[in-house]
Amino acid sequence: MEEGMMDMMAEIRREFGLETVNVRTYSPLVLAYIGDGIYELVIRSLLVGGGNAQAGRLHRKASQLVNAGAQADMLERIRGELTEEELHVFKRGRNANSPTVAKHATVSDYRKATGFEALMGYLYLTGNMKRLTELIKLGLEELHAV
Repeated sequence: MEEGMMDMMAEIRREFGLETVNVRTYSPLVLAYIGDGIYELVIRSLLVGGGNAQAGRLHRKASQLVNAGAQADMLERIRGELTEEELHVFKRGRNANSPTVAKHATVSDYRKATGFEALMGYLYLTGNMKRLTELIKLGLEELHAV
């Protein structure tokens, strides 16, 4: 991962004059909100990094990996590798009461996916892209997806 991605949030804060906020004060649904986007960006980056392809094909492949069921599966594959702090963030996200539900997922998968997204958001906002990408890589290797 290039250094620019490692410091993306720091750069955004600097350029837009945003104050640094203690990430532990964010609600788990806010962490999941940003985590959903960051996870999708990593997946799309992996797919595009594989070479030029039709956008529709890339979208279909990304959609297979960025949905509640796939994220729940990813979490189960990496769960044993999570630190105590990471597991705590996941559980906060999983247990959050979301006003929405997934269209094509079980309630259990949706909650696990929300916890996974909260973890991704937490790692991103704390500047720990190295750990974020390690966990995604581990999950994808077990899935043989990318």
